[in-house]
Amino acid sequence: MKVIGITGSFGTGKTFVASIIKRSFGAKVLNADEIAHEVIRKGTPAYKKIVALFGEEVLDNGRNIMRKRLADIAFRNKESVGRLNRIVHPEVISCIKRAIRKAGKKEVIVIDAPLLVEANLTGMVDKLIVVKANRKAQLKRCTKKFCIKERKVLDRIENQMPLAKKIKLADFVVDNNGTKSETRKQVKEIWRKIWK
Repeated sequence: MKVIGITGSFGTGKTFVASIIKRSFGAKVLNADEIAHEVIRKGTPAYKKIVALFGEEVLDNGRNIMRKRLADIAFRNKESVGRLNRIVHPEVISCIKRAIRKAGKKEVIVIDAPLLVEANLTGMVDKLIVVKANRKAQLKRCTKKFCIKERKVLDRIENQMPLAKKIKLADFVVDNNGTKSETRKQVKEIWRKIWK
C-alpha cells in the first residue's frame, strides 16, 4: 500500500490534482474537507462542541451548521480558527486512519487535505505533493467556486501555513498556474517517478 498526501493552499487546485490521480490511476481519494463536513453533522460530538463554542448563529432553521457562516466567524482571527481546528482535526484524522486501516494492501490511498502539514499528517504519507498557484489564480478560483468575496478568501489563505513552507517539505510540486492539460502532464510525470 502507498499513501500519497496532496496539500497546498486555499484555491491552488489540490482536489483537481487528486481527481487526476483517481481517474488516471485508480487511487482511492480521502478528501479531508468532505470528511470534515461529515464529522460536523447534526448530533455528532464535533457539532455539539462547535455550537457550544460559536453559538447558535452558525445554525440554519433546521439546526444544521451553515459551513459558510461558521467559516466567516472562525476565520476572523487565528485564535478562533485554532479552536475550530482543535475540534474538527482529531475527528477527521481518526476517519482517515480508519479508512487507511481498512484499505487493501495493494491499494493506493491519496489524502487530499489543505491542512495536511498543519495537522501533522505528514508522518502518515509515503510521498507529499504540494500544489501551488499564484495569488491571482487562487482568488479567481475561490471567488467563483465558493461564491465568496476576495477579502474572505484572503482571510482563509492568511490563516494557513505559507505555501513556501509547505513547498520546502514536498517530495513533488505541481505548478497549477497553467492549463488543465499542463497540470495533468505534471501529475502523470510525478506518478511515473513515484513508481519508478
